[in-house]
Amino acid sequence: MRRAVHAPAGPVLFVFVDGVGLGEDDPAVNPFLKAQLPTLDALLDGRRPTASAAPIHTAEASVVGLDARLGVDGLPQSGTGQAALLTGENAPRLFGRHFGPWTPTALRPLVAERSILARAVAAGVRVAFANAYPEEVLEADDVAAPRGRSPLRAGPPLAARAAGLLTRHTDALARGDAVASEITNDGWREHLGRLAVPVITAENAGRNLARIAGGHDLTFFAHYATDTAGHRRDMADAVAALERVDRFLAGILDALPDDRLLVVASDHGNLEDIRAGHTMNPALALVVGRGHAEFAASLRSLTDVAPAILERIGA
Repeated sequence: MRRAVHAPAGPVLFVFVDGVGLGEDDPAVNPFLKAQLPTLDALLDGRRPTASAAPIHTAEASVVGLDARLGVDGLPQSGTGQAALLTGENAPRLFGRHFGPWTPTALRPLVAERSILARAVAAGVRVAFANAYPEEVLEADDVAAPRGRSPLRAGPPLAARAAGLLTRHTDALARGDAVASEITNDGWREHLGRLAVPVITAENAGRNLARIAGGHDLTFFAHYATDTAGHRRDMADAVAALERVDRFLAGILDALPDDRLLVVASDHGNLEDIRAGHTMNPALALVVGRGHAEFAASLRSLTDVAPAILERIGA
C-alpha cells in the first residue's frame, strides 16, 4: 500500500517534455551524460538523471522515474502516454494498447472531459495553458486535416481547447504572454513568417513562462522538440535539445515565485538513448520547490501526476 504523502498546498507550474526517460550510465548513448546542463547540475548536486541514479533527492529538487508501460505490452507511445499523464487514467489499458503519436479517437472524450486542465477549471482555480498556437490552426477544420495529423489531436492542445484555454496566439507570443512550443520563437519567424514576433532566448522564454505562472494556480506548458530530437537518433541533436531545456529551466527558476512548485514530466522514454527511438525506460519526473520531496514520493507512474497536482492546488 502506498503511504500517505502530505505535501504543502500551493500553485503549480507543470512543464511537459515529450519523450524523455531515465537511461543508462553510458555517455556513448545517453545525451544526459554529454550535455552541458548547469541548471540541472545545480539542482541535483551534479548528479545526472539516469535509471541507476534515481530517485534523486537534494535540498533543491527531486527526480523520480515514472512507469510508462502501465502493465500494457509494447513500446510506450505519445498518444496514450499523454492521455495518462493528463488524466490520471491508464489510457493504454483503456485503449487496449500503446498508441501514438496522436490521441486515439476513442480516448479524445476522456482527455477533453477529464484532463487536469478541465478539472482545475471546473474547480474554479486560476488556470493557464501557456503555449501559443497560430490562429489559423483553430480556424482550420482539424477533423479534415490530412491523415488526421492536425496538431490539435495531440493531448495538450486537445485538453486545452476543451477546457477553453487554447487562447494564446500571435499577439500574446509577441507580448511575451505566451511561449512557443519550441521554447524560442525561431519556428514562428522562419516557418510562419511572423516577423513581428521577437527573437528570444530560451532563458527569456522561461522568464515569460514564470511570469504567466505567477498569476495562476495551475499553469501548463508543453514542449515536443525533445521527442523529435530523439527520433533523429543523433547525439548532437539530442544534446542541443537538452541544453535548450536546461537554459529554459534557468529562466523559469530565475523568475518563478517561491510559492510555486515546478513539475517537469514526460510521457515515455526516447531522447535518453540515441540508439533506440522510443524505449521501455521510466519517464522523467523532476520536481523543484517547497515540498518537492514529499510531492515526488507520491509519483510512481504516469497516472500519478495529474491527481498529485490536483491535490496540491486544491482542485
